[in-house]
Amino acid sequence: MAVQEKVRLERAAFPEQVGVCSKAIQAYMEDVEASGIESHSFMVLRHGKVAFETWREPYSPDMPHTLYSVSKSVTSLAIGFAVAEGILSLDDKVIEFFPEHRPKEPDPWLEKMTVWHLLTMTSGKDVSLLSSKAGGQWVKQFFAAATTFEPGTDWKYISENTYMLCAILHKVIGTPIRDFLVTRLFEPLGIDRYPFWEVDENGVEAGGWGLYLTTEELAKIVLCCQQMGKFNGKQVIPEDWVREATKSQAYNPEHGGASDAGHGYGFCFWMNGEDRGYRFDGMFSQFGIVMPEYDAVLVLTDSEINEHKVLACVWRHFPAAFIDDCETEPADACRGMTYRPLADLPAKPRSPLEKSIDGKTIRFPKKMISNLVGFPVSMLSMAVTYMSADRAGNMDRMVFRFTEDECILSWEEGKEKNSIVCGMDGKQRRSPMHLGGIDLTAASTAAWTDEKTLELLVRPMEVIAARSMRFRFKGNKVSMWPSSTPNMKHAFAFLATGVGQFYSNKLLVKIIQTLLPYAYLLLEPKHSGKMQK
Repeated sequence: MAVQEKVRLERAAFPEQVGVCSKAIQAYMEDVEASGIESHSFMVLRHGKVAFETWREPYSPDMPHTLYSVSKSVTSLAIGFAVAEGILSLDDKVIEFFPEHRPKEPDPWLEKMTVWHLLTMTSGKDVSLLSSKAGGQWVKQFFAAATTFEPGTDWKYISENTYMLCAILHKVIGTPIRDFLVTRLFEPLGIDRYPFWEVDENGVEAGGWGLYLTTEELAKIVLCCQQMGKFNGKQVIPEDWVREATKSQAYNPEHGGASDAGHGYGFCFWMNGEDRGYRFDGMFSQFGIVMPEYDAVLVLTDSEINEHKVLACVWRHFPAAFIDDCETEPADACRGMTYRPLADLPAKPRSPLEKSIDGKTIRFPKKMISNLVGFPVSMLSMAVTYMSADRAGNMDRMVFRFTEDECILSWEEGKEKNSIVCGMDGKQRRSPMHLGGIDLTAASTAAWTDEKTLELLVRPMEVIAARSMRFRFKGNKVSMWPSSTPNMKHAFAFLATGVGQFYSNKLLVKIIQTLLPYAYLLLEPKHSGKMQK
């Protein structure tokens, strides 16, 4: 894929030039820090121009970032093109595309399910949150799932609804969804890179998750929607689709009217409360927020499981930050503001054990329980691999090599072999890494916390999670304790609070809420291995 000339979003000279208050931006960023939110990037656009942008090191403008369910909104746009071109209809019956999955006994609810129901999360299908993607057969898994209500009569957020939209479109056009979007969306917006999007065993994009874009690439798509499908004066996305997709099509009461998750759902878009427009919305607080009344867009990539905390922070400062345009630059205008860089491991004294460890292979047996639940420990955190078709895992055959100011770690996970360089002088090193079917760039540091304990911090920059590993050496015995950022203990404790929206059985909900906060003990257990002679 190639674009004749790369199109970059136009930048304002300073925020006030397009009516954004620099003091409000500063206050927002301070609020983010004080709230303990790990922000990776933040961009404000008004009147079609970038008013302010910042990235938190080591994240950068040219680095794609995982978007989780923001992917759903991009899938919606693909369906919008297909509908406008007569390839699909909102009234098309889902089962007609997959007659081989029609049950022997007639199912009137299944026969009623349409493309519209998939788009609005009103299909009635209830694919389990715990269903593994590792085994393939995602379409079969969807049809085998229970149908809990008649299509169109209720609402339930199921990511596989959006996958099915991709499966339908892929079956009709015979090509990947990204290929379909190249000339329709990516090239017109100047996205000169073929984005990575996780696919199933047949090459069908996941749809509801798995898309990776840079902050500016996402901003272009969000801005195009904010401008009713236009970009640089040219109609790119069908205007009728933007209008329909970004208004409330379904009522989602169980998500709570007091939060930002209970104000209606469009065609894979969430409505904001208090007439603040709509948003692209992904787990761990990936957002493209559109405020039509203010001709404004906010784009955020974060690593914060409690997205309501992030949105509350946004609403404390926006839209109040929007002011009248000012052609004279204020003395305190924002220029080059950044967040505090994410911490690396500091340089510490080296251990004499390095000589006896260097070049030796460390073997770790598989952890039975973590494999049984489908999440063997990987260099990638569960936050990355949860909806992945390839969860990687079972790190083994680890080899450390030490140089003057670096530690090189090589290891195997299944069929994958990787080697990364970790700075031991307090400065991260960057290394290519391929895991879970994803090409990644690892920013890594290492340090001895005492003579027998080596700690590693590995941050794959395309994703939201960092992996920490603590190794304890005693003779030829090696213990390894994995952990991650975001902290899985805190993440599971937060997820436990929302279990009730997925299960109706009150006893089951209570059991899950009691046990879920301790799930990290199974998913990040201590490993005991041996160093071979």
